Amino acid sequence: MNVSDAVALRRKGPPKPSDQLTRIPGNATPHQMSDPFDIGEALAALALSGDPVTVYAGIQDPILARIESVDPELPHFTLDFTGNALPNTHHATFVASIGGNAKLQFELESDWASLPGQAHLVPATFPEHCLVLNRRSARRVETPIGGNYTASFGLSGKQYELPLYDFSQGGVGMRASPEQCFGLHVGKKLIGVRLELGPALMVVADLEVRLMRPFRTFLLGDQVQIGCSFVNISMQLQQTLERFVTTGQPERRAAR
Repeated sequence: MNVSDAVALRRKGPPKPSDQLTRIPGNATPHQMSDPFDIGEALAALALSGDPVTVYAGIQDPILARIESVDPELPHFTLDFTGNALPNTHHATFVASIGGNAKLQFELESDWASLPGQAHLVPATFPEHCLVLNRRSARRVETPIGGNYTASFGLSGKQYELPLYDFSQGGVGMRASPEQCFGLHVGKKLIGVRLELGPALMVVADLEVRLMRPFRTFLLGDQVQIGCSFVNISMQLQQTLERFVTTGQPERRAAR
């Protein structure tokens, strides 16, 4: 079974009227997510699950849609409005639930032009920021400059050793040049990755690539951010990571 088949099996069916979500209320206290990597990660999660998105456009009745796909290289994604009308106003508000533990809301400005020959599919660009309410996902820790934070693994006979730029209980973010990314793609499973989390902790875990996003730096030139989630980690490793993320003091030096 290939990756696309696996995703298709996991995706939910077309949205139903009961899937409609309300906007985040004005008296709530959501936090703002502005990092394109984080936004892309959230949109990719919605595309993978097939969870519905409720679209509010002017006085038009709420529209149900889904995220069809997220471009792994550019800040673009595609909306699927199958069976529903397109927004009839330039501005629209999108509301979705991620993993049942957070409500995501963002605004888009578009002319809602469909893809050629595919009237139900509409391309869009990442929003500049999203509101996130009641998010209970793992806290992300940026790696310090000059520290020994790396991911080492083998893939198709090739050895990789890539720097980490952040990590959490849920996964890690790696950085690589476009040449170093050869063989990596969204959905790829990385088995037995050795993660050096500074001088205090080394863990070995399986990862799945969830997002790839190019960017450019003054010193390094073209780079790619590679967001990965942990796959089937043990309770021991989960507790070790939780302790390390929250206190910086792991119980053991090595865990799996």
